Amino acid sequence: MKSVEPEVRLVARPQLDYDEVAGYLAEVGGSSWLERLDRGDLENTLNDPQNLAEFAGRLCYRSWEPGLNPNVTRVRTDQDAYLSNILASLHGSVLEHISFSFVLHNVSRVLTHELIRHRPGVAISQESMRFVRLEDLPFWFPEWAQEDPELMKRATELLGQMEQFQLWMADHFGLDEEGVPFSVKKHRTSFMRRFAPEGVATGLVWTANVRTLRHTLEARTAPGAEEEIRLLFDKIGTVLVREAPALFGDYEVVDGAWTPKWRKV
Repeated sequence: MKSVEPEVRLVARPQLDYDEVAGYLAEVGGSSWLERLDRGDLENTLNDPQNLAEFAGRLCYRSWEPGLNPNVTRVRTDQDAYLSNILASLHGSVLEHISFSFVLHNVSRVLTHELIRHRPGVAISQESMRFVRLEDLPFWFPEWAQEDPELMKRATELLGQMEQFQLWMADHFGLDEEGVPFSVKKHRTSFMRRFAPEGVATGLVWTANVRTLRHTLEARTAPGAEEEIRLLFDKIGTVLVREAPALFGDYEVVDGAWTPKWRKV
């Protein structure tokens, strides 16, 4: 048995092709917006997630500069103010263009069973225990459990027995003998995983767009949420504020609960 801690690694973020953006803006008369990027007038000039959100929003109203749309007589030139208005006006579709991909490492099947309830705007690739044979049982214990000696003694003994049973089955089935077809290994491994606890740690790549992330971040850090998923999304929220402060900086964090200023985005 190996004690582990849920981990979050951001492995992919949006990247704009500014040459293509420039070509489009030249056609519609919005080159001044990109010129502001070149001059560094936008506080986060190289922040592609935020630039993409602003680009999508301005396209909707052709609000690159006053006069391109006769109904638009003035435009916000401060990106933070612009994106704050996007959030305040509940223009959530703009946020669906920006996705982040995370590796969620050492998270339990308890957590992943809850995570998959969030489906819109999400992509998931999870480690398959039909193919990946268990040799140890990585397991997360919350702090309150670690502070209970009798609980930890019994829990680790039980996990140790389950771990030994995994190793015994592999030997009993002869899975490491030469010439065993992979199809046989897969079949036996699928059976063996049935004897692993739901709390065993696994890993997945989880991709979600900003609209979904804003909802999940609030829902999964709420006081009534499951404690492991609260821990995980607190880490995700910390990453997101660093990556795109104008899109996630409106949250107030109290006792681990992330509450946004703007909802229903």
